Amino acid sequence: MTLTDAQIPIARGALNRKLWLEGIAGSGKTTTAVQRVLYLLERGIPAESILVFLPQRSLAEPYIRALRGGADYSGGQVTVHTIGSLSLQMVELFWFLVAERAGFKHPQDLPNFLSLELVQYFMTRAIEPLINQRDYFNSVRIDRARLYSQIIDNMNKAALVDFPISEIGSRLKNALALGGGGLEQAHIFDDAQTCALAFREYCLAHNLLDFSLYLEVFRDYVQPLPQAEAYLRGRYKHLIADNVEEDSPASHGLLAALLESCTSALVIYDSDAGFRRFLGADPAHARRLRNYCDLRESFDASLVMQPPVKALGAKLAAQLDAETGADGSENGADPRLALFTEAHRYHPQMVDWVADKIGALVQEKGVPPTEIVVLAPFMSDVLRFGLFEGLGKRGVKARSHRPSRALRDERAARTLLTLARLAHPHWSLAPAEFDMAFALMTAIDGLDLIRAKLLTEMLYRGGELLPFAKIQSPTMQDRITYELGERYDWLCRWLKSYIDQGGLEAIDIFFRRIFGELLSRAGYGFHGDIDAGNIAMNLVDSARNFRWSLDFMSRYGGESDLSLDYVKMVERGVIANFYLRSWVTEPEDSVLIAPAYTFLLKNQAVDYQFWLNIGSEGWSRRLYQPLTHPEVLSLGWEVGSVWTEADEQTWSRRTLSRLLLALTRRCRAGVYLGYSELSESGYEQRGLLLETIQSVLRRMTRSDVPT
Repeated sequence: MTLTDAQIPIARGALNRKLWLEGIAGSGKTTTAVQRVLYLLERGIPAESILVFLPQRSLAEPYIRALRGGADYSGGQVTVHTIGSLSLQMVELFWFLVAERAGFKHPQDLPNFLSLELVQYFMTRAIEPLINQRDYFNSVRIDRARLYSQIIDNMNKAALVDFPISEIGSRLKNALALGGGGLEQAHIFDDAQTCALAFREYCLAHNLLDFSLYLEVFRDYVQPLPQAEAYLRGRYKHLIADNVEEDSPASHGLLAALLESCTSALVIYDSDAGFRRFLGADPAHARRLRNYCDLRESFDASLVMQPPVKALGAKLAAQLDAETGADGSENGADPRLALFTEAHRYHPQMVDWVADKIGALVQEKGVPPTEIVVLAPFMSDVLRFGLFEGLGKRGVKARSHRPSRALRDERAARTLLTLARLAHPHWSLAPAEFDMAFALMTAIDGLDLIRAKLLTEMLYRGGELLPFAKIQSPTMQDRITYELGERYDWLCRWLKSYIDQGGLEAIDIFFRRIFGELLSRAGYGFHGDIDAGNIAMNLVDSARNFRWSLDFMSRYGGESDLSLDYVKMVERGVIANFYLRSWVTEPEDSVLIAPAYTFLLKNQAVDYQFWLNIGSEGWSRRLYQPLTHPEVLSLGWEVGSVWTEADEQTWSRRTLSRLLLALTRRCRAGVYLGYSELSESGYEQRGLLLETIQSVLRRMTRSDVPT
């Protein structure tokens, strides 16, 4: 890889220096860091002494690709960690030295580390009786899975910021309820506090460690151990810490300790970033790490943006937040040259316009589909379906990524769950007719919903699918077609064979078998569908981890059908784990369709971005979260202060400012704005992003905005 004159001295510098590198996104900082790792290996540094530390595992992909394609090296492997993975590893390593002092009731037993899905499952077991008995959250109008996820988020924020979980309720009440939220809101925060403490007691009683607990155990009990300190100091001599502005105070504290003992370090900070604040990121706290570095360098020039795109981002950010200090007039670039838009009355018209423009870029201008992303604040099923249909008609492939969704909301997962119900009649959970029709439509390639409903009406009886030959009318058989009927029969035979064999395999094995033996084959719905394949494998991993964890729990008593428990858990709406394959698997020649923040967390640049529903308030407004608040639970919040409407407005403007800067800095050629006067639901849209774009355009002198 060819490096710039600014990158070379940093990537290939002395092996005994600690350097702080700051710059805008797209200026080549991560590329420099990747080359630094390779240079350390070239100079004979043992790979196991190098630590790459990141805020999120998906950001490791550039390093992993480089190490796989690089020259041979010795000394083990380069270690890639997040604060979560390193804390978990250290707690597991030193468990028997700290378990009793940390308050666990069975310190002689091994710990069980919980994924997000398992946290929700055990939280249901621990606090749902309490909620039902005391009528907690009776005024909160969100489903239980989202409610539990906000309690989990509160506990995680407490661990990342380093305050006791017993203070969660008082911090939220002082800032929100006592500041005008009312008595009812105060009761909600009290309920959330009680549930958090109850879940913590349950975990201590059963050797269960969620993220917040193993982070606390690491920080308060493991890290102070002389043995643990010696291990970290002796193991990691060379540190690469990337995107520290997107990391938490807990991570910064660990990095500070490592910087004091390591031989060399490269600490990388993105200017004007911090869009992971809702996950605990603290850019202001990250800047303190500069004090642990010998040298400070900065990259100011973008290697990605063309001048009009750079001017566009600066103009939009300056309109929202005066602190950026940018006016977008550098080099006389006109931001409108990077802006393409057309107003529409109705939402479907906007979707068709987007598909037309993407089709033209791919087929007329030769833009690779992988260089195009379609972004929205929220990617609903309706919007996703419309985009896939529109692009498919124009011969353009697409893929989507929507993390933080319930497993049951994914079409492929929902199909597998329905088939699991059908394959286990002893559960007495026969699928509803609509679910059965939906599953048939998804499972059998070429079967539309109308014919799937007809099959269900004629052949689905009492939780059992009858053979296609049971349809008495030849006309109806012709309407469905014998080809689809044959595929349907193969599905029926597979299910009957599974049931006849006993149907007692673990649920993860069932998912793997039906996917590998049938659904992934030609003629069935998962064949060639990367998204469906990823979701199916995520479901397999989820079910397997569930089974292992519940087997672990059996030593504390309690017998149950783990497969049935798993299906019930997923159907309650459990939020999915972070699955790395969903972030790194990228089918060739396809357009990415994703929420805006999901794209940013991939940290990739593309030629063209499509921002849809620019009138939506979702671009700037926080999600409705009645049990938590990311700013009030952050390190920078002054305890005792009151969150006001003015704070909310300022927060919205600065959040949108950072978002737009981050997006434009990952865009080379241009931005297409998708706008419709009426939303998907038929309401007018006048959000902050739309107002900002209109204000910027009104300030410009030219009137010929490109379309």
